[in-house]
Parts: sequence; structure tokens; C-alpha cells
Amino acid sequence: MIRINIKELLKPHWKVNDKISEISVNYLLSKNIKALIIDVDGTLISGNNPILSNGIKSWIINSKKFFYTYLFSNNPSRKRIKNIADQLDIDFTYSGGKPSKKKLNKVLDIIPYSSNEIAIIGDRVFTDILVGNRLGMYTILVDSVDHYGKKIEKNNFQSIERCLAKIITGDLL
Repeated sequence: MIRINIKELLKPHWKVNDKISEISVNYLLSKNIKALIIDVDGTLISGNNPILSNGIKSWIINSKKFFYTYLFSNNPSRKRIKNIADQLDIDFTYSGGKPSKKKLNKVLDIIPYSSNEIAIIGDRVFTDILVGNRLGMYTILVDSVDHYGKKIEKNNFQSIERCLAKIITGDLL
């Protein structure tokens, strides 16, 4: 019988306590990361803005020099996610169904690295972190951004989700 430890599935390997553009490329390289799978809504842009901030766009473009990079979103709008992917010139999946592994496994099949060399970056514990841990990836939890690309200091939904994860895991996220 396989035992699933839900506590470990909800714990990110790294909680950044800031937005994605504050992640150190050198730190990722030191962890032997070779590919990035990045969430879109909340992680790169706010839910109602289709344009990336200059800081986040620059971070992604710089990261592409070091890592295979792919966008993976639960958003059902192909047009919206394609618009973001086109700004960055990278491939994408929309309607990803996280935390289901099905569509993400298809992406992992095309990435030429093993799952422990891939980091998934997202702002949600119960989707991004959960699916990444289920697939053996390095999981990075970031704070959500507003429509200017600035860290949201108080995100009620994210606070509730992290509180629930804390109750389950016993750790502060």
C-alpha cells in the first residue's frame, strides 16, 4: 500500500516571500534546475491584466538564457494565455487542470530533463505546489502580483489557502 503524505505535498521547497522577479537565477542554478514551468494568473499577471510588467517580462527573458521555460495555466482562455506566451516567445498550456497531473505529464514528456531538474513556480498551494510535489519537481511558492506587476501585500484568497495549508502541514507558509 502506498501512503501519501499530504503534509509534504502541500509544502513548497522554497517560499520566496516576494514576486517571481525576485527569484535568484543563481540560486536556481545551484539547485541544479534546468527547466521552469511557470503559472500565469497571479504569478506573472493579475487576473484582469493581459500585459506583463517590464520587471517580470525582463526576468522571464533573462531566465530563458539559463532554463527551458514553459507556461502552464489553469485559465480556460487559450487566447489570454497565448497572448502572454507570445509576449515571452515561449510555449504554453491553458486549461491545465492543476492539481491533476494528466496535462502536466504531457509537458514533462517534451522537456528533456527529469522532474527533479524542473522547478514549478506559482502563487497557489493547492494547485501549483501540490501538482509539482506530486510529480517530484522543485516547487517554488511566490506572492501574487497586481496589474502593475507589484507584489500584493494582502491577498485574501491566498491568505485563506495558506492558512488551510498551515493547519494541514503544521508549517507557516
